[in-house]
Amino acid sequence: MDRLRSSARLMIVSDLDHTMVDHHDSENLSLLRFNALWEANYRCDSLLVFSTGRSPTLYKQLRKEKPMLTPDITIMSVGTEITYGNSMVPDDGWVEFLNQKWNKNMVIEETSKFSELTLQSETEQRPHKVSFYVQKDKAQEVMKDLSERLEKRGLDVKIIYSGGMDLDILPQGAGKGQALAYLLRKFKTEGKLPNNTLVCGDSGNDAELFSIPEVYGVMVSNAQEELLQWHVANAKDNPKIIHATERCAAGIIQAIGHFGLGPNTSPRDVTDLSDSNLEKFDPAYEVVKYYLFFESWRRAEIKNSDLYAANLKAVSSPSGVFVHPSGVEQSLRDCIDSLRRSYGDKQGQQFRVWVDQVLSEQICSDTWLVNFKKWEISGDQWKCCITTALLSSKDVSVAEGLTWLHVHQTWLNGTDQSDHTSWIC
Repeated sequence: MDRLRSSARLMIVSDLDHTMVDHHDSENLSLLRFNALWEANYRCDSLLVFSTGRSPTLYKQLRKEKPMLTPDITIMSVGTEITYGNSMVPDDGWVEFLNQKWNKNMVIEETSKFSELTLQSETEQRPHKVSFYVQKDKAQEVMKDLSERLEKRGLDVKIIYSGGMDLDILPQGAGKGQALAYLLRKFKTEGKLPNNTLVCGDSGNDAELFSIPEVYGVMVSNAQEELLQWHVANAKDNPKIIHATERCAAGIIQAIGHFGLGPNTSPRDVTDLSDSNLEKFDPAYEVVKYYLFFESWRRAEIKNSDLYAANLKAVSSPSGVFVHPSGVEQSLRDCIDSLRRSYGDKQGQQFRVWVDQVLSEQICSDTWLVNFKKWEISGDQWKCCITTALLSSKDVSVAEGLTWLHVHQTWLNGTDQSDHTSWIC
């Protein structure tokens, strides 16, 4: 990625459904724990890659339903599409590579002869992927017969069965594993091969990820039988692949610690949010820590104490200004008074806050410019502010290490919002 001038310290390549995202976790706590860990400790010098069987349409839908971070790279449609950044710029070299020995019309013609196959929705049919549903007891026989038919037609394809029902037909060179191998070759050519890569999955279409040499791998505790069977048959003696005891994103955090790949304590697991001595000159950690406090305060999960307000004022410049997305300006210390009055206003409600794409730039010896997105879910309502903050370490009297000088927010996509209760959101 262009934003990294050198090799990524860590690259995490994770499946989404039932791996990064736990659909049985209504509060999304394991995902939010990972989010806080990543933004506080890894975003600045590491790469986050989502590798999903979902098409772009279903991937975007998931992002509207779950509090997911923005990845640096997205691999979609079972490894047939690679895109970069928030705007999802496609990798033209990958498209060119997949066009070899691939004929989608011919695949459709042959698969139409199998009554056992039920075509998935139109959104799941992609330029280099044709997708079906098939009953579990029919899958192996269908795959064998279909493979022979397509080979006779001169096509070099790959058939992937996963989830106990999904059957995808791709070019032979496609797949999650091949897409990752392509990216690693690309990084190596650029002299930016990641120092460590951790792959994460739960189902059969993730197996290829674990076959890439030199990567670490974690099968989350809720991994499906098909992946566990693959592991026993192919990699049971590989010490670089583990079966986590934690579900989904919590299993990914567990693997980071198990392999010693970097910090693995999420700020969400730190009970005393006022204690940041070890991280006191880290603006990303400071931002994450503040918004976790903001969430806990409004959910009344911490004590309503004047000490918190005093601590916040101590790390806010007396001349500091907060610019609300509406354009209204208020002093930072007045914002703290507003926040005090909002204690517990979200108690017992589904209210969560997280930050995304926290990137800081040291603009002089003692000052950092921090840009990020601040997300907030309150019931069914989602809000996002694009935020710029100015922090300084000049005031050595501040025990926390960093002083907030200025905060400026705008609504994402310019959307106007009428809720002005979150003056220091």
